[in-house]
Amino acid sequence: MTRKELKHIHSNIRQYIHNTPVLTSQLLNKITGTQLFFKCENFQKMGAFKMRGAANVILRLSEEQRSKGVVTHSSGNFAQALALAAKSIGVKAYIVMPYTAPQVKKDAVKEYNGEIIECPPTLKDREATATRVQHKKGATFIHPSNHMDVILGQGTAALELLETHKDLDYIFTPIGGGGLIAGTALATNLLGNNCKVIGAEPFAVDDAYRSLLSGNIETNSSTNTIADGLKTQLGDINFPIIRQHVSKIIRVEEQEIIDAMKLIWERMKIIIEPSSAVAFAALLKEKEEYAHKKIGIIISGGNVDLKDLPF
Repeated sequence: MTRKELKHIHSNIRQYIHNTPVLTSQLLNKITGTQLFFKCENFQKMGAFKMRGAANVILRLSEEQRSKGVVTHSSGNFAQALALAAKSIGVKAYIVMPYTAPQVKKDAVKEYNGEIIECPPTLKDREATATRVQHKKGATFIHPSNHMDVILGQGTAALELLETHKDLDYIFTPIGGGGLIAGTALATNLLGNNCKVIGAEPFAVDDAYRSLLSGNIETNSSTNTIADGLKTQLGDINFPIIRQHVSKIIRVEEQEIIDAMKLIWERMKIIIEPSSAVAFAALLKEKEEYAHKKIGIIISGGNVDLKDLPF
């Protein structure tokens, strides 16, 4: 991947995404002792960064593949992203969702013309159902995070951030399935001026942290975290990128996530989801190490159930 190729990807998807704002806060700068630049993907179409990867992966398909549609399994943001991207580009989307998925997310997928196929709430059932749809319809399977075209699409958020703030020292991003941080790491490696990428994840689902230590993709025995978007694990495509280009992963407690989320809601007056707060929580936890630095933080999304806030 070259800088020119990444910019070409950004140019291709531009009409299907928002170039999201970068917000600052003097108060949060004072609290952290840093200069902060929040890349607000909570203002992205469908409310999360995943619209970028979804648009890119569909645009990279052949005409024959597009004519037969796409299929994925997701209980959350990627379900909505692929459905909306497919609708925007004129492609059929089959979305495998566990029957336990929140009704509000199912409703959003339907609103974007996605065809929902429900299944039991296990990864095995999700994968098996997606495979059946793939064979029956001839649709192309799109993994939510372990697909190179998805990863490169997600990297355009960091590209936009670095084009307007070229001298960042660090970019912090949450880690779930690994697509966002892998794309961020590739973009930063190409466009950053010695900028380093720092990952953040909850202690409750610290598989990426343990994976970097062991050199193998680790799993979680439980997923009891408020950061529901970060419960998935790394894949064989994004993990090597993360190993090569991510400098460090910081783990945070549940209360630290809630406190960071509340601080952004109160002080910046924007809605972010718990998963988005994890990156800021990581900086707050180790702020002394990053004092006086210029730091970008990717706010990954803002799809939160307002009836179920943690504060």
